Amino acid sequence: MRIHSGATPACALRCQPRLAAWVLLGLAALALCGCASLHTVNEEQWSPDQAVLARAEIDGPQVTIHNIRNCQYRSADDYTVRYYDKTFDLGRLDSTYFILVPFPGSAALAHTMLSFGFADRDYIGVSAEVRRKKGENYSALAGLLGHYPMTYVVGDERDLIGLRANVRDNEVYLYRMRLTAEQSRRLFLDMMRRVNQLADKPELYNTLTNNCTTVIRQHVNRVIPNKMPYDYRLLLPGYADRLVYDVGLLDTDLPFEETKLRASITRQAYLYRDGPGFSQGIRR
Repeated sequence: MRIHSGATPACALRCQPRLAAWVLLGLAALALCGCASLHTVNEEQWSPDQAVLARAEIDGPQVTIHNIRNCQYRSADDYTVRYYDKTFDLGRLDSTYFILVPFPGSAALAHTMLSFGFADRDYIGVSAEVRRKKGENYSALAGLLGHYPMTYVVGDERDLIGLRANVRDNEVYLYRMRLTAEQSRRLFLDMMRRVNQLADKPELYNTLTNNCTTVIRQHVNRVIPNKMPYDYRLLLPGYADRLVYDVGLLDTDLPFEETKLRASITRQAYLYRDGPGFSQGIRR
């Protein structure tokens, strides 16, 4: 409702609650539209790199992941979509890595992921992202209004890290986490169960409350209760590596500044982009 310049203060006060009510109704309608879209958008409408969802079959110590992404990128918009299935032995899972990808031009914003190492031979990354339609770009405001479904992309590091370091020209930081092998296995299994849940029942992404970093906190706290507090750095994930460092989850006794310097793998990702042993190369 527009308040004309000649309106009395009393009229303005009466109008403000009505305006707030209309705004709330509008936001609710947008959220409902977002919820409806979870059920009405068919597979052909998704961006090709997110059209196929991963699934995990857990059979004792063996975990078979279907649809592990391994795209071949010529540019950010020109790529060949590839997937494969692979069985992993939980007994060989011995490391977990926290990955931070700052957004260009904004120190406070970043994308975060986890990656799991199996005896330094196989590495599998898990990236919580918005699921985009064909030709759609991410908008933080749209994410706040419940426009996107949440998806967990499961991919090898050549895809998930190489896309960001070598195609989008982002800085990438790779931190080994201070977790026991058992904690890493429990964290991995918790994420794989979440992969299956999202494949069966879509859920809305939210820029503030259900984003790439808040979900990592949820998984970590299910393995180590109350390890990661709710902190402003979850909302400003460009500083999330410092949060993970401060709560003792990074495998280092060095000062944070030196830890971050050593965690930069952007150059190594470029050097090993095409050859064998990408994951081993970025850790040298």
